Formats: sequence, structure tokens, C-alpha cells
Amino acid sequence: MSELKTGGQIIWESLISEKVDVVFGLPGGAILPTYDDLYKYNYPVHHVLVKHEQGAAHMADGYARATGNVGVCIATSGPGATNLVTGLATAYMDSTPLVAITGQVPRSLLGRDGFQEADIRAISMPVTKHNYLITDIRDLPAALKEAFYIARTGRPGPVLVDVCKCVQQATMEFSYPDDVDLPGYRPSRLSPNDEVIARVARMMNDANRPLIVAGQGVSMARAEAELRHLAEKANIPVATSLLGIGTFPATHPLSVSWGGMHGEAYCNYALQECDVLFAIGARLDDRLTGAFSTFAPKARIIHVDLDPAEMGKNLIIDTPVVADALLTLRALLPQIEPNEHPAWLAQINEWRSESVERDILTQETDELIAPYVMRQLWHATRQGDCTVVTDVGQHQMWEAQYFNHTKPRSLLTSGGLGTMGYALPAAIGAQMAKPDEEIWVIAGDGGFQMTMPELSTVVQERLPIKIAIINNGYLGMVRQWQDVFYNKRYVGTPLVNPDFVKIADAYGIPGRAVTNKEDVFDAIRQAQATDGPFLLDFQVEEFTNVYPMVAPGKSNADMIRREIAN
Repeated sequence: MSELKTGGQIIWESLISEKVDVVFGLPGGAILPTYDDLYKYNYPVHHVLVKHEQGAAHMADGYARATGNVGVCIATSGPGATNLVTGLATAYMDSTPLVAITGQVPRSLLGRDGFQEADIRAISMPVTKHNYLITDIRDLPAALKEAFYIARTGRPGPVLVDVCKCVQQATMEFSYPDDVDLPGYRPSRLSPNDEVIARVARMMNDANRPLIVAGQGVSMARAEAELRHLAEKANIPVATSLLGIGTFPATHPLSVSWGGMHGEAYCNYALQECDVLFAIGARLDDRLTGAFSTFAPKARIIHVDLDPAEMGKNLIIDTPVVADALLTLRALLPQIEPNEHPAWLAQINEWRSESVERDILTQETDELIAPYVMRQLWHATRQGDCTVVTDVGQHQMWEAQYFNHTKPRSLLTSGGLGTMGYALPAAIGAQMAKPDEEIWVIAGDGGFQMTMPELSTVVQERLPIKIAIINNGYLGMVRQWQDVFYNKRYVGTPLVNPDFVKIADAYGIPGRAVTNKEDVFDAIRQAQATDGPFLLDFQVEEFTNVYPMVAPGKSNADMIRREIAN
């Protein structure tokens, strides 16, 4: 039998029905009735108080990426809601399932420019998969049910539910809907067409230089084992996108790392020289492809993606496969023949060897450089047995190059939007989702300061997060572009930084500054041995650049590369 519930109670009851155990939020006037109901009725949902609503969205994002479940954030109206937008856009670009619940002014004040009114539905429309404005309590249960369904199904993404204050205070008889009725939205785990699968199999079986490109859609479909089976059965090398890192073990003999603007040179050469490219769960964006007109010029491209909008959006696709990645691989595997491709693999290994000669870690230097830190961190974490959450910039690229990920969902990073400030709050969400996992934040000195107050949240929630700041005194990637393309005119990029160890100490977090190579491994071990959070300030050489580098609008074959050391 249904019971009389307030709108605020309905929100919490709905979250419980969706098996939500934690939400990230910040209260304010327009959402206060819902917060009051959380207190009065002692709901078993843990609320994490954030220090800025952008942090709430990133925490929900990190929780979702770490688990594959829907992350939830909550904020008040006006600036509370607008502060979520960067996090919503981050989740939207990277297909992260997220539900944001915001308070709104009472229905009687809508459109009257009342205190803390903002049309968040209109503002967030370009960066959400769907959104709602709830002005009648009778619409609230179905909207919440639909929000979770839309967020997690098909191509995942963020959904916003904006709830008027009067709706939160109103009452109605409540029972949570058993299902949804959305005639215009019928997602399903699309099975591939038999004829298309037969065509794909023929193309791959006949290829002399096949290459697989795996994106994070493989992890979303939980198809990593099938991907590995396919690669090993036919001896096909596997590249990934940046977000696809972890879908295929980086230490596997068939791995060719990841490609694109700052991807490995030997991977980019393989992309340019392959004759059949099997792209699965990757949207083939400009950071991976370089100039669209020059990408994989010798290849027939097979593109597997759940979203039909991705087909042909950037490239001419020989064989589009609009289907679920797992179902596609399962259908394809029986038709793939065992193969060898010795000449092709030998060529890739030759390119790989040449890349090693240019590797900065093979060059003698006494200076502390960021790539060295990344490699030592990889060794110290039992060769990557942890989850790393990076910010955006040079350190992000070095992490992807020098930390060899071997397990799924072990690298969380903002790929599409490139959001500085993402790492610390997203790591909080990931740690809440996986309390027993060793989780490392890797952030630049610029991006870290954008969400640094969330250190308070780390302490508040007693989280054992380890933080590595790559401190080079600049907005490093922007400085690199100024170095390469703007004749070393370093405008707006030098930073005046605080003492990060003292900042950590002010929050009650132990820390250590590291300036010498000889101290790196010991410092990481000290952080790992500390029961609780720890901050490491790696003060690295200022002017190290990330190579290779593909200039915007150029071909992946036309890379700017580090010189081979004499």
C-alpha cells in the first residue's frame, strides 16, 4: 500500500530504490526541504558534503567511472546548480552515467528573477543527455525513475532533475514506479546484424596489417575478456584511445599502447599503415585521429559503436556496426580465424624500438623529471595494481605514457572536455566507491589549485587517498604550446604556487616535498605506508615537453618528436 510522502522523502526513497548508497552535495535554501527529510527520516544514504558543487559533480563522475554504476550529486538553485555545469559537461563528453538533483525556486516564482533563480534546465541542456523541471509532485517519481534509466542505458550520460522547492514540501501517496514508459527512447543492447558480422570477419581474416583500436566503450560493455580473446586468436595488435587505456593490458605483447596527439609514435605509425582498422567503443575524435582527412589512409575502417550518431561523424567508415561491443565481439569471435601476421608485428616492433631510443628515460639526466616519477609510481604500486585519477595537462599525458595500466577502470581522467581540477574530487568519488582500493591522484600544480579545497572532504570522510602533485611552476601544457607554436612567449602561464606541503598540513594531511630523483621511490613508499591521506609535492624540471606531439590539424604521421640522444 502506498504511503503519504513529501517530495523530499520521495527523492530519498527513489534513490534507495535505485540502490544509491552515497550522494555528493552542498545544501542551500531551494534544496533544504530535501536535506531536512534526510535528517528527519534517517535514510541509509551517505551524504558527502563537498566544498564546491563542481566537486560534487566530479565526485559523482569518479564514483560512476570506478564502478559503472550511476553517480549522484545534489545542489541548490542558482549558483549551486550552475556550479555543477562543468562537471555535467565532463560527464557528457565522456559518457559517464550521472544523475544531478537540483533545487529550484517555488513554482510561483519561476521566471520572475527571484533570489537564486537560474534556468538550469536550459543552461544544462547542451551538456546533459536529458533533463527535467518538476513543478508538480505527481511528476516526481516517474522523472526520477526515468532519470536513472536514461543515465545508465544506451550510451550513458548525465541527467538533471530540477525540483521546485514547493514540490519538495508537497505531499502525495508514493510508490516507486516499476518501469518507465518513454515511447521516444527505446535503448537496448543492440545485437549486430549477421551479414555485417560475416563481412567484418572476412575483412579481418583477409587483412595483412590489421589493427584494433579499443575505446572505453569496451569497458562500459564489460567486454575486456572478449577483446583479448579476439586479439590473441588472430594475433592482431591492439591500440587504445586515451579513455580506452586499461581495456587491454599495456604489458601484453600485442599492445601498441595508445595513439593520437601525444600517443606513442609506434602506435601512430601503426594507425597510419594498417590495412584494416577495427575500432570498437571509441568515438574516433580529433585527438586520436589527427587531421580527419589523413587518418589511416590505407585502411578500410570498421567502426563498432552503440551510438549511431558516431557513424561517419568524423571519418568515412567502410563498415559501420551499430551494436553493443560485448555482443559484437561474441558474435564475431567464432568467425575469426587463427592467424599470425609476422611481418606486420615485426614492423611494429621495429617502430617500437626506435621510439625507445627517443624515450627521455633512456637519456642521462640528474634532474627530476615527471616521466621518471610516473615510472617509479608504477613500480611502487606493484606495476600498476591501483587506480590512478589524473587531472588534465602534461602530467596526464606522461601518466598515460609511463604508467602501464593492466586492469580495467584503473585510469580515470577527463578526456573529451579536458577539465582541469577533475582529479582530486573524482578520486574522492572513486575512493568512496572502492574503499579498499589504492587510489592515487596525479595533478599538475595549476589544476590541483582549482579544486584544492576538497582536501577538507578527504579529511572529513577519512579517505586514504594519495596525492602526487607534478609541480613545474607553469600551466605546463599551455606553456608547451607557447614554446612550440608561439615563439616562447609565456603569457599567463608562470605560476606563483603555495607551499603544497604546508597547505596539506593545514588540513591535517601529512606531506613531503621531493626535489631529487634519489628520493622519489622512498617518498612514494612513505605515502603508501601512511594510514590515511598523504601529499607528495614533486618539484620537477620546468621545461620538459611531452613528446611525441601532433600539431592541431596535422597528420598523425607528421609528429614533432624528441631527438635521439647521442
